[in-house]
Amino acid sequence: MIGVSYGEPTEFRYRESIIPDDKLPEWDPDTVASAIDQDDLYVDMTFAQVLDDKGLDATTEDFGAMFKEAEYNLWHANLAARRALKRGVPATLSGTPKYNAHANDIDFQIEADFVGLMTPGLPQASNDLCFRAGRVMNHGDGIYGGMFVSCMYAAAFFESDPRELVQAGLACLPAQSPYAQLIGDVVEWSEQHPEDWITTWNLVEEKWNKREPCPEGAANSFNIDAKLNGAYIALGMLYGDGDFGKTMTISTRCGQDSDCNPASALGILGVVSGLEGIPDEYKSGIEKIADEKFSYTNYSFRTIVDSTEKRAIAMAERHGGRVEGDRLLVRTQEAVPAEFETWDDYGSPAERVPVTDPRWSWKGDWKDTISNWGPQHTVRTGSSTGTEATIEFEGTGAIVSGYYLPSGGTADIYLDGELNRTVDVYPDENAPKGWESVWHDYGLEDGKHTLRVVVRGETYPGSTGSDIALSHLVVFR
Repeated sequence: MIGVSYGEPTEFRYRESIIPDDKLPEWDPDTVASAIDQDDLYVDMTFAQVLDDKGLDATTEDFGAMFKEAEYNLWHANLAARRALKRGVPATLSGTPKYNAHANDIDFQIEADFVGLMTPGLPQASNDLCFRAGRVMNHGDGIYGGMFVSCMYAAAFFESDPRELVQAGLACLPAQSPYAQLIGDVVEWSEQHPEDWITTWNLVEEKWNKREPCPEGAANSFNIDAKLNGAYIALGMLYGDGDFGKTMTISTRCGQDSDCNPASALGILGVVSGLEGIPDEYKSGIEKIADEKFSYTNYSFRTIVDSTEKRAIAMAERHGGRVEGDRLLVRTQEAVPAEFETWDDYGSPAERVPVTDPRWSWKGDWKDTISNWGPQHTVRTGSSTGTEATIEFEGTGAIVSGYYLPSGGTADIYLDGELNRTVDVYPDENAPKGWESVWHDYGLEDGKHTLRVVVRGETYPGSTGSDIALSHLVVFR
């Protein structure tokens, strides 16, 4: 609550740059009230609700059923997962790259706190629960982000040294995963530059900041990739010296998703310190809102704490622990790395081709508008039957980036002369969503391909129109 409220004013305002000291928010204890409306918290809590309703053995299908009917606005991997679920994709597949171009995004990483908080000293139980819940919206590194954060939480009940906590999170990941390799680099570089987090930040930037596959971030400055932002959590932990303010400031100053990252880091430190150990200047505003329900949930601060405590006791008892008076005795587990899965071998984003590029050819009634959603760019919209766009590209995959619209319609996508599939761009919300995947496909034969988008002129159920809005082609090689 403290970390996300502090970092909110800077979220994605600084991309590929460190936030200057004089641009950091001013902290006031009442700032924490904004946590009530933060998706970092209310999505987290709706997953917790599934466990309260279904028990510790809640399945991926149980989590997916909740997510499918969630009425709050979603973004990135969460939005793609809900759209897939509503279109009949099983919850076990809605986070995979076939259906979700955001599979590596940060979504489950920022929603996995509930797992670590209810698995004290139980990293194997944490990984199991992360896989069941996280695969609804993520895959590979996207799930590993949740595992990394949750295992740090789980370790924090018994360990106070921040470096040991980062190592505990790393121990839950398969060593060959890009996520584990990046965190391993951060640990090594922090040892080489123990007093200079900015040098380590620059090393991370140079090696790891160009592989983001998200439709908005690919070949762009925006980066919502789980592992890059996970590195910023680790930087706050490793250089924060266990100090609340210092850890929060560093994780925020790293930029990109600069509210989610201090939220994760401070949540873990909060387990180490306990409520009593959190400085009053940060926690004193919580009491005023402690009985107010978080948006879209049945929980207040007090009731989610009670719920989490009950689930933590039940999980510990399941794994050989017991309650003695006011003490919970835990039979702790050794970390076991998760099974390895990845899709990074499909290639990396190499080029972003805007709709104004002459390589595109157009047929029919297309109209241009200028969007200021992120960097200013042209959006080309067509709605009538037979309106077409064609482009050739060379690579191993591609994303047609565009907009999901309340007036969104359907289109046929042809790849190399054959119908690949029919898509729709209705967001299942009343708000437009920019820089999204109209269509994507990976693992193509490395070579030249022809892509054709044919507008069907049909209104998708619930939509108010038949619009197809395109902005870029992202090419993978």
